[in-house]
Amino acid sequence: MGTKKILYITQEITPYLPDSPIATNCRYLPQAIQEKGQEIRTFMPKFGSINERRNQLHEVIRLSGMNLIIDDTDHPLIIKVASIQAARMQIYFIDNDDYFKRKYTVADDNGVEFDDNDERSIFYVRGVLETIKKLRWIPDVIDCHGWMTALTGLYIKTAYADDPCFKNSKVVYSLYNDDFKKPFSNKFIDKLKFDGIKDKEIADLKGVVDFETLAKFAIKNADGVIQSEDLINKDVLDFASKSAKNFLPYQGDLENSVDAINNFYENL
Repeated sequence: MGTKKILYITQEITPYLPDSPIATNCRYLPQAIQEKGQEIRTFMPKFGSINERRNQLHEVIRLSGMNLIIDDTDHPLIIKVASIQAARMQIYFIDNDDYFKRKYTVADDNGVEFDDNDERSIFYVRGVLETIKKLRWIPDVIDCHGWMTALTGLYIKTAYADDPCFKNSKVVYSLYNDDFKKPFSNKFIDKLKFDGIKDKEIADLKGVVDFETLAKFAIKNADGVIQSEDLINKDVLDFASKSAKNFLPYQGDLENSVDAINNFYENL
């Protein structure tokens, strides 16, 4: 089979954020897949806790400068990039002062989750897709890691369905034990309505949008699902395994799973 282009959209990567199942997996999985001969791009949010000088981030002027409208407000999209030299990988960062300047990731120093996490998720996913369009890089597979990426499948199959960059892309949602506690804003569904997204396409998000609801919605809009952690929400796992989606159960650590994941991408 020929080389595939794999886009990784994640909410955490080490060393930019502390080790976690998502951060560690998204540091080493793209490298391992690249070493299998695939072409990769990797994105994460530029949270305020990331030291730009230490990690040698710099803005990519030609990719920045667009505004994304969320809830009738313009939010500038800023793109930064850094390199993990040992892996020969570039990491693209989605930045915006309104959403990502604060020094914590998804909750404050008391553990209280931010009220605008729903908008931050919308901005992040749309920011990645708009940047990929500017790069004119056409992904075969889009692998999403963390609940902040859960809307990717919705956008790929609705607002970006006819875009030449994405019309043939397959979306994978990778499952983790990354539960959040505070449901999204009750205006969340209204904030999603742009570029022709219809009520029926987001009907599953009416009512309370908690972690389980969002995860099941991501699975429903994906072409494939990978269980990336051993112990995850049982209802979400049952929903994934019983769905008609291509499903890869947990394969163990990365050394034991990279071949299976690469084959999963190849066969979507």
